[in-house]
Amino acid sequence: MANPKSLSVLFIQLTLVLILLDLSNAQSLKLGFYSTSCPPAEAITKKITTQFIYQAPSLAAPLLRMHFHDCFVRGCEASVLLNSTNNNQAERDAIPNLSLRGFQVIDAVKAAIEKACPGVVSCADILALAARNAINGPFWPIPTGRRDGKISIAAEVLTNLPPFFFNVTQLKASFASKGLNIKDLAILSRGHTIGISHCPSFSNGLYNFTGKGDTDPKMDQNYIAQSKKKCKPGDTTTIVQIDPGSSKIFDTDYYTVVSKRRGLFQSDATFLTNSTTNA
Repeated sequence: MANPKSLSVLFIQLTLVLILLDLSNAQSLKLGFYSTSCPPAEAITKKITTQFIYQAPSLAAPLLRMHFHDCFVRGCEASVLLNSTNNNQAERDAIPNLSLRGFQVIDAVKAAIEKACPGVVSCADILALAARNAINGPFWPIPTGRRDGKISIAAEVLTNLPPFFFNVTQLKASFASKGLNIKDLAILSRGHTIGISHCPSFSNGLYNFTGKGDTDPKMDQNYIAQSKKKCKPGDTTTIVQIDPGSSKIFDTDYYTVVSKRRGLFQSDATFLTNSTTNA
């Protein structure tokens, strides 16, 4: 079990990083933003999100992922929720977002809040609150007051969202473009402590790391052998836990897994190649 003190420090750091991602809205964010205009907003979000997670615990990681995918494109303003039109392909239809799940949770919360307080609470705030409420782990205070964006462009997802095959240098540059440093990168990557992945997202590390039919040398060879048994070449349906044994618990095991050279994605395994992220 992780040390409670280390958990507390990480929770505080995670809170600060998530607030940093909201820099575009920072001037208007504050705790209890809806305390007068819509007092039950946060309670409604928690109640409905909890009901969904109770019925389908596997939705926790997708909601956290959706929040991250939203924030890295145009900031945390819910543009990932917008639908495509005849004249525009929206973010949610970009290739990296086709596997996003949990939209029904946000829709249900929004409908309930609209019934209580019409036209007051933003979808961006609902998504931020739902992501926090969904995970089986820490509570972090979330300043609210975000405003929903009206622009959503699929092409911007590919140019902003860091893919799972990035190395540490590319990840540093991606996060730096959002005002985040290398420590923020290491902290936010901890989101991989919950959730699952399909084989294609990491199969290159198992079968074709450099395009020559080789494996990722940064990964533990026993782990590679185990992973190959689960994911055969061309397998697109098998799912694998990102943090084996605790994929539904938001803990610090992710860091232990990566330090043992068992980071599932290349973007996880690459942390061992940099002295700061390695530490």
